[in-house]
Amino acid sequence: MQRVTACTLECPDVCSLWVRRKPDGTPAIRGNPEHPFTRGFTCAKVHKFLERLRSPERITQPRVRKTNRWQTISWDEALNLCAENIQRFRCEPASILHIHGDGAKGVLQLVPQYFFAALGSSRVIGSLCDNAGIEACIQDFGSLETNDIEDILNAQVIVNWGKDLARSSVHVAALIRQARKKGTRVLTISPGGDGNGPFSDVMLTLRPGTDRFLAAAVIRLLMERDRIDPPVVERISNWSAFNRLMEAHPWQQLADRCGLSNENIEQVFSAYTRFDRVTTLMGWGLQRHTMGGENVRFINALAVLSGNVGRMGAGSYFNISSMRNFNTSWASIRTHRVRRDFLLPAIGKEILRTINPPVRMLWVNGSNVVNQAPESRLVAQAFQRVPFKVVVDAFPTDTAERADLILPCKLMLEREEIIGSFLHDYVHYARKIVEPPDGVRSDIEILTELGKRLDPAIHVPDTDTCFRMAIDSPFLDISLDTLRQEGFTRAKRPRIAYHDLQFDHPDGRYRLPQSLHPEPQAPQDFPLRLLTLIRKNATHSQILPENQKMPPCVWVSPDNPVLPTLRLDLPVFLASSLGRMQVRLKTIAGLHPQAVIYRRGDWMKYGGGANQLITAQTTDLGNGTAYYSQFVRLENACKDDL
Repeated sequence: MQRVTACTLECPDVCSLWVRRKPDGTPAIRGNPEHPFTRGFTCAKVHKFLERLRSPERITQPRVRKTNRWQTISWDEALNLCAENIQRFRCEPASILHIHGDGAKGVLQLVPQYFFAALGSSRVIGSLCDNAGIEACIQDFGSLETNDIEDILNAQVIVNWGKDLARSSVHVAALIRQARKKGTRVLTISPGGDGNGPFSDVMLTLRPGTDRFLAAAVIRLLMERDRIDPPVVERISNWSAFNRLMEAHPWQQLADRCGLSNENIEQVFSAYTRFDRVTTLMGWGLQRHTMGGENVRFINALAVLSGNVGRMGAGSYFNISSMRNFNTSWASIRTHRVRRDFLLPAIGKEILRTINPPVRMLWVNGSNVVNQAPESRLVAQAFQRVPFKVVVDAFPTDTAERADLILPCKLMLEREEIIGSFLHDYVHYARKIVEPPDGVRSDIEILTELGKRLDPAIHVPDTDTCFRMAIDSPFLDISLDTLRQEGFTRAKRPRIAYHDLQFDHPDGRYRLPQSLHPEPQAPQDFPLRLLTLIRKNATHSQILPENQKMPPCVWVSPDNPVLPTLRLDLPVFLASSLGRMQVRLKTIAGLHPQAVIYRRGDWMKYGGGANQLITAQTTDLGNGTAYYSQFVRLENACKDDL
C-alpha cells in the first residue's frame, strides 16, 4: 500500500513522496507520480535519508555531560534540568540565546521561535545562506517573487548564473532537459567545476565573485547600442543616477574584471538581445561573496533592462520564501522587552564579546552551527564559555558534542508537518509514516512539556492549532482535513511575476543598483579562492560518519598556478589565515584556475570542516555570510610535520 507524504529537507523541490513497506518492514520511497511538479521522481538525498533513520550512530535517549562524559538520563530528568536553568536565568532573558536553523523545514519549525519569543530570549539575525540575494531582490523589485518555475519551458534562452543543475534541484534539471528538447538554448556562467556540462550549450568560466561586472558590461553594451526600450526606462525610478554610474565604467574595463574575453561578453549580449524570451536563473552561491547582494542586483538589472522580466518565458529567478503562503503571525509574539540580536555569520565573536549580560544558556535546534558557521574553532570556543548548552539533534555532530545536554529529536517520516517550497507554490502535508525509536521527541513535544514546567508557564499551541493558524492564509483555500486527505495543494499565486513591469515598491517602479564595488584582490600569501559547494547525496552537514572520507577532497583546475609547486607524493594541506587542514587533491577540467572547490558539510571531529578556515565576513546586504570571499593556499607539510 502506497502512502503519500512529503520531504521536509532543506531543498527547493519539496517533493511529494510515495512510501511503501518492503517485506522486511523497511520503507521504500519514490516521488509521487500524481504530483504535478514531483512527477514520480526524487533526489539522491531523499533515498540516502533512509539510512539516517536506523543508523547505529543515532541518539535515541537524552544525554547529559557529567565530568566530561556522556550519561543517559530520562526525559523527566532532562526537561527538569532545562526548566531549572531557564528559571535561573529568566530574570535576564537576554542571557538565554536561541539558535535555530533549517535542519528540517515546515510550519512546526516555527514553534521553537514562538517559545523563545515568549521567553524574551536573545535571538540570531542574518543568515548562513541566501539573505544577501533575498535583500537584493526586495530592493530591486519591492518583493521576493518569481515567475512560476515551470514557465522556464516557455523560454527561448535560459541563462544559468551558477546554479549546479546536477546537485541543487533534480526537478529544475528535468525542466532544463525538457526545454532543450524543445529547442531552448542554455548558456551557463560560473567559475566551473560543477555538473552543468550536460545541461548547457555554452559554458563561460568567469573569475569567482565577479558576476556583477559581467552583468554590468552587458548592460553597458545595451546602453551604448541603444537596446533598452523607452517603456522599460519609464518603469525605473532611478534611471538617471544609474546611467551616471555606468558611464564611469567602460564595458571593456568591466569585462577585464571578470576575466572574460570580448567574444564571451558578446555571447552574453547576444543571449539577452537576440531572442524575445530569455529566462535568468541564479544559483545560491553568487550571493556568498562580500558583494553578493550587488552580484544579484546587477543580474536582475540586466534581466529588466533587456526586457526579460514581467512576461511569459522571461523571468529572473533567485528564490522565494518557503513560508510565504502561510500565516506566520501567530509565531511572532510581542513582548515588553526589546530582544537582543546576535549576528549569525559572526556568532562565535558575538557570544565571546557580549558581557552585559553574558550568554549563560544556549538552545540550539535544527542547526549544526559549530560546523556550519565560519570560524568554527572560535564558535566552539564560544560554546565552551557558556555555562549551560542544550542541543536538539539526532546525531553527535560537532555542535551536539559541545552541549551539556542533548535532546534526541524525531526525523522526517517520523512526525507530521506542513511544508512549503522556496521554488514552487505547492504546499504539502508530510504524513507520519514510520514509528520513531523509543525515546525521541519532536520540537513541539519537547517545548510543550518544558513550557508546563516553567513558572509562569509558557503555553505552546498544539499541532492542529499550529496547522490551522498557518493555513488560514489568503493564498490557501483548503481545510486541514482536506489537506491531510489530499496531501498537497497549490497556493493562489500569479504565474507571471511583475506582469507588465508593475513592481511592488510603493510607486510601482523598479530600483536599479547605485554602486559597483571592486572585488577584493587575493593576498600574496593566499592566491586562491575557496568555494565550499554543495554535495549531491547530503544536505549540508547531514552526513553519516561512515560516509565521511578523510582527509577531505578538494578540486583544482589542471591549470591552477600552484600545482607545479606541490609535491603530490607528500601530504597536501589547505591553508588560510586561520589555520590549515590536510586534504586529498584532485583536478577537474573547466574550473577557474584561481578556484579551489571543497564539498562542504563534513565534520571537524573526523578531520573535515572547511568553515574552520573561513573568516567571519558578512555580505553587503542582508547580513549574509561571505563564505566564498575566503582566500587560501595549497601547500605541502613543512619539515616539522614530517
